[in-house]
Amino acid sequence: MKRRKSVYAVLNCDDILHEILLRLPPSTIFKLIVVSKIWLRVICSSTFRRCYLSKWGQDFRLLGFCVCNFLYLGRPRDGYRRPRSEPALPFLSTCKEGDDLQLSGVLKKLGYFIDCSNGIILSGFHPKTFYVYNTMTKQRHELPEPQQFYKTLCMALIVEEYVDGDICYKVIRARCEHKLKERNTLSVETFSSKTGKWKQSTLLCSSSFALRPKTVGMVVGGVVHWFAMWGKLAIYDPRLGDRKVALVKLPAGALSLEHEESVLGESSDGLLLYGQSNNLGLEIWVLEKEAGTNPSMYSNCTHLSYKWILRWRLSFKELWKQIPTLSMHFKEGQILSFLPQNSTSVYIRMGWNILLCDLKTKTVEIVNYQGRGTAISWESSKVVPFFLPAWPFSSSMA
Repeated sequence: MKRRKSVYAVLNCDDILHEILLRLPPSTIFKLIVVSKIWLRVICSSTFRRCYLSKWGQDFRLLGFCVCNFLYLGRPRDGYRRPRSEPALPFLSTCKEGDDLQLSGVLKKLGYFIDCSNGIILSGFHPKTFYVYNTMTKQRHELPEPQQFYKTLCMALIVEEYVDGDICYKVIRARCEHKLKERNTLSVETFSSKTGKWKQSTLLCSSSFALRPKTVGMVVGGVVHWFAMWGKLAIYDPRLGDRKVALVKLPAGALSLEHEESVLGESSDGLLLYGQSNNLGLEIWVLEKEAGTNPSMYSNCTHLSYKWILRWRLSFKELWKQIPTLSMHFKEGQILSFLPQNSTSVYIRMGWNILLCDLKTKTVEIVNYQGRGTAISWESSKVVPFFLPAWPFSSSMA
């Protein structure tokens, strides 16, 4: 009887339970939230989540694909107008959870899609109205109007660590020169969920550059990467406080060839991925730090030590042989997006078909989604997979 009581006391002690659960694999930990309210509270706590993910890594589940048509996003007054029959934020669902999101009607209230990260959707109507929607808590927040007017801009969404159960985020608006003039300064405006305000800053670069209009920054480890003109990346770390932008040249192959699509992603070990495709195939590169450099690659924006490493090169012709019924009708392919924190998989497009490509095995499989009859202008649209973190969430902690 004493032994039973001691076991019961151990399993109901938060600190001891924390250490025990930390050693269980992801396939087991998610099932244990039904054991008791105490176990649910411990597993869903922000403290345990950070410790667990630092050891085991994060898993994600796909809900579908968000579609943004650049013909309408940030359009001038005399630009294209969206027909009423076309939703502002088309969503291609791949599961019941995605169906529920689409049927909830919330997507109709968000405006045009801009970016997403960790279950958070950034959307809005250029140039003044922006929304942040948390899919896990089902809460929509309208940001205050920005102070600065940027006729053409690039944006970035940074989702930070949970604090006391709340998610923290930053939204960055970066001005693009309408005539693509090279400058060594960049005007940005940053909204922080912690302050609830926009803050304007002027960033300085050691050489002249210009951001590529209507693109979204890829955030890796809190660092923003924007596509710049003339085969470069503009890198900005808002945590440093020195207000500097670093420029990194894209791989040599990216400068000599014309590509239909270029995308950025994050590897499983936290490095920047660059993918490019043309009619023949695709290439995947990773930006690696030189040995012996500072742990923060971008701590000095004027002297960077880095190198691009070619990880994969695949021919579309070889991939299409695996699906003869499709290759009879479609001959061209296009890289769409990386998977979050994934070094070996990528989404590609063949006609209106979306395929998941395993870079290691060089195999592809068709991704079934709702909305194949939807009229999507693939050439003028950005199609982005929308994932939720595969982590238990307790509504009592919202």
